[in-house]
Amino acid sequence: MACHRFVSHITGFATFFGYEINQIDNSHAFGMLAVPLFFLFGCMLSAQLVDIRLRLHKRPKYYITFGLIFFLLCIVLALGMIGYFGKFGEPLEFTRDYTLLILLCLVCGIQNGTITSVSKSVIRTTHLTGVTTDLGIGIVRFLNRHHLKGEIDNEVFANLMRAGIIFFFGFGSVLGGYVFNKLAYAGFIIPVLTSGLLFGSMLYFQVFKYKPKLLMVTRDRVGLE
Repeated sequence: MACHRFVSHITGFATFFGYEINQIDNSHAFGMLAVPLFFLFGCMLSAQLVDIRLRLHKRPKYYITFGLIFFLLCIVLALGMIGYFGKFGEPLEFTRDYTLLILLCLVCGIQNGTITSVSKSVIRTTHLTGVTTDLGIGIVRFLNRHHLKGEIDNEVFANLMRAGIIFFFGFGSVLGGYVFNKLAYAGFIIPVLTSGLLFGSMLYFQVFKYKPKLLMVTRDRVGLE
C-alpha cells in the first residue's frame, strides 16, 4: 500500500525486473533487482544469529533479530511521519521509494529467516503458498488416517497451526488495510508495537532473566578450578 509493491516475497521482483529491463526507460530495472538482495541479506543476518547458533548447540540471539526488526520499523515510521517518503501510496518513482522498499524487505528477510530456523523450515511468516500447500496435503492425510500407518496426532496439530497461520495472516491483512487507509504512515505504529513487544520479551528472557544463572555457573566453575 505504501509503495505499490509486495515486499514479503521475492517472486514479484524477478517479474518486475524482467518487465522493466525491456522498457525504453529501464532505469528502474536494477532497482527492482537490488531490492530483493536486502531480503537475502536479512535472511543471512538471521541465519548467523539464529540458525548457525542452533546448529552449534548455542543459545540463539533472538533479542538481536527482533531488536533489528523493531529498530528498522521505527526508522520507517519516523521517516514516513516526517514526510521523507513523500505521499503515502504514491507510485514507485523516486530513490526515496526504493529506500522504503529496501527497509521493508530487510525486515521481512530477518523475520522470515528467524521463524524458518526456529520452526525447522515448517513455518514461513511472510507468504502463504507453502503453508496452504502443506495444509492441503495434511487434510488429505487426515481424511485417509485409517489407511495410513503411524501417528496422526502430529498431523492434526500441524493442520490446526497451518489453518491458524492462514486465518491470522488474512486477519492482519484486513486490519492493516483498514489502519493504513485511515492513518497512512502512522499505521506503522502497529508493527512497531508488536515487534517492540517481541524485542522486549526476548531481551528479558534471554539477557536479564538468565544472566544471574550464567554468573552462578561461571563462579562455580572458577571455584572448582
